[in-house]
Amino acid sequence: MSAAEPITPTPPDIDHVWSRHGRPSDELLFQGPPNISPRVIRTTSIVCFLAWVFSVYDFVLFGTLLPKIADEFGWSASYSTAIATWVTAGTFVVSLAVGPLLDRYGRKPALIITTAGAALASGLTAGVVGALSLIGVRSLSGLGYSEEVVNGVYLNEMYGKGKQRGFKYSLVQSGWPVGALLASAFAAVLLPIVSWRFVFLIATFPAIAIVFLGRRLFESPSFTALRRSRELRADGRNEEANELADLYDLDVSRDHESGFRQLFEPDLRRHTFCLAGAWLLNWMGIQVFSVLGTTILTDGKGVSFSNALVILILANVAGFLGYLFHGWLGDQIGRRNTIVIGWTLGGLAMTAMLFGPSSAGYVITMYAIGLFFLLGPYAAMVFYMGESFPARVRGVGSNTAHVMGPLGAIAGSAVLTAVMSAGLHATAAAFVAGALGIFISGLLMLGARTTAQ
Repeated sequence: MSAAEPITPTPPDIDHVWSRHGRPSDELLFQGPPNISPRVIRTTSIVCFLAWVFSVYDFVLFGTLLPKIADEFGWSASYSTAIATWVTAGTFVVSLAVGPLLDRYGRKPALIITTAGAALASGLTAGVVGALSLIGVRSLSGLGYSEEVVNGVYLNEMYGKGKQRGFKYSLVQSGWPVGALLASAFAAVLLPIVSWRFVFLIATFPAIAIVFLGRRLFESPSFTALRRSRELRADGRNEEANELADLYDLDVSRDHESGFRQLFEPDLRRHTFCLAGAWLLNWMGIQVFSVLGTTILTDGKGVSFSNALVILILANVAGFLGYLFHGWLGDQIGRRNTIVIGWTLGGLAMTAMLFGPSSAGYVITMYAIGLFFLLGPYAAMVFYMGESFPARVRGVGSNTAHVMGPLGAIAGSAVLTAVMSAGLHATAAAFVAGALGIFISGLLMLGARTTAQ
């Protein structure tokens, strides 16, 4: 090497040099993105997976145990569905805070706060005394619901580029069927001997442990660089700010604008609308077939409550496999295409389940296939959102689409209640409120952006 040739600094190893609790020096930052060891990736993935499992446990358990809660308080089926609607409205309001939290304060703090919110929701639910307290407490589950957005943004930046990153994320996102499986299993085993309140309470302590584990994680290098570039720009050091942004491949061209406003500029507008619409419509199906699955199976297909819990357990095993399959498929044919295929097939499968025979074998098979194609594509969807928005609005963009989920759940519950109140059978109500939305959500994704894998 001649003396005139510049010496390119070697990027530091994040687990040897960077601080977990403070900020790396400018000297380290300007050496470029650090090398992240497989050990750090593995630890981060495990903590995110566990955080998601217990957030889902808390979130899904409410719908699973709603018939038992209604029995204790003497609520009718229509009144308990109305309670679920108000709970979901509260969930929506609380979840709005997560996007700005991600983009302004960081991915790691967002992980800790959302997991703590799920723990708090579980613990306080055990002590509710009526409808109002239940609505207030369950609104906090909006933090746990939004934990998957945190995972999608955080792990997208930690994994970097690579052909297998979608499949790796699917292992984390599979925490949904695992959490739902645990909720159904604990309910089936414990309800004959203890109150439904205790089933909520046991989720509090693992979630608290995960909060402490989360404190030992690293902030993502991309957000660390984004935050420092903002500080440099605020100090008038624009050249250094742009240099740092270039090193970490950050688009900061409109970083001075409101994050929410940027989502509706011409370059992101159609993408934002398509994602938001897809989440809203698909979550009508989630509310009907997953959150209120026991109600549909008991009232619509004539399945007993205990057998409905068994069906939910078996079907969520299929949902787990769906996550792995769609995570892998997204790496092969693109995540957007994977979502389109999965959700259109999911809508067809749930329709076949509703209008087909009521035999246990048929219902289990079609319900499992339906959850395979309904839940599985979220392994591609959540990660896709993280890579389809620029880093400056990665949190608020992903969360704006994601918060349409609770609105879709409200719409699903409202339509289900309205159709049933009009005297139609639960089967027809579930088709109108759920299966149709799943199918259309897949088609709507055709309008979203394509991304480099």
